[in-house]
Amino acid sequence: MFGKRHVRELINRSTENPAERRQFLKSASAAGLGLVGAGMLSAAARPAPASADETAAISDSTIFNFALNLEYLEAEFYSYAVTGHGLPENLTFGTGQRGPVVGGSEVPFRSRSIRQFAAQIARDEHEHVKFFRSVLGSAAVARPAINIRDSFTEVAIAAGLIKPGQTFDPFANEDNFLRGAFIFEDVGVTAFKGAAPLISNKTYLGAAAGILAVEAYHAANIRTVLYDRGGADDANAISAARRALNPGTDLDEGLTVDGKANIVPDDPTGLVFARTPGQVLNIVYLTPKKAPHGGFYPDGVNGSLHISA
Repeated sequence: MFGKRHVRELINRSTENPAERRQFLKSASAAGLGLVGAGMLSAAARPAPASADETAAISDSTIFNFALNLEYLEAEFYSYAVTGHGLPENLTFGTGQRGPVVGGSEVPFRSRSIRQFAAQIARDEHEHVKFFRSVLGSAAVARPAINIRDSFTEVAIAAGLIKPGQTFDPFANEDNFLRGAFIFEDVGVTAFKGAAPLISNKTYLGAAAGILAVEAYHAANIRTVLYDRGGADDANAISAARRALNPGTDLDEGLTVDGKANIVPDDPTGLVFARTPGQVLNIVYLTPKKAPHGGFYPDGVNGSLHISA
């Protein structure tokens, strides 16, 4: 439990502006600031719109809401793959426009180990959604509209895995599932790395570091299994397609480099790549240009950080 003074200090560091702080304090005082716990530290007002490159003075709640949008996508993908259904309804409401999920079905796994890997990742992503929603409280954004049917086909065509007019279903079999997971697993890791310097509250930063580590484990798991099953060429093509969505950058690596396995994509200093929120949106919106929506998010993500770079 936190005392009033400590809570106010955390709010001052983690909310975006004086109006946001006043709104939070007004909401929190109704429940009694002396009884506020760590899971209720949030700003109650939705921040004013801002472009994705305005990252110099954004609040921790804005960063966490951006991450929540990404967690919704991952959680829905893995939940459908393992169980045949998405997130429970009570984890999808919030500020902004709540949207449906298009596509998704249970994968007919043949490998016991791959199914277990998928089930653990699905559980982790479900917990990540719950965590962010708990921390953000009434400021948590709703699940935006998500398309996990047509978007994978767009990526597969761009990567040359299929021809125009064909479709790619990541839920059709476990090999397709691994390729579908590869499309955004690395993106999640680079998104948290890029967001870390923008977080001012050390408690929140510690939590973000913990989630980044889990996402890195997920990405390495998918990359390892995909490599062992002969998927390096397809993964390299997907990596090249992702790189093309952020022209002029080199923030991606395939499963092989110079013919050798490359399970851990990192820069020459051994550090994981970092993407800005705008660069992440370029990938999930499937566009190399500034845009408010597209790809996996046909109506865009919810919150202030919603324009691609």
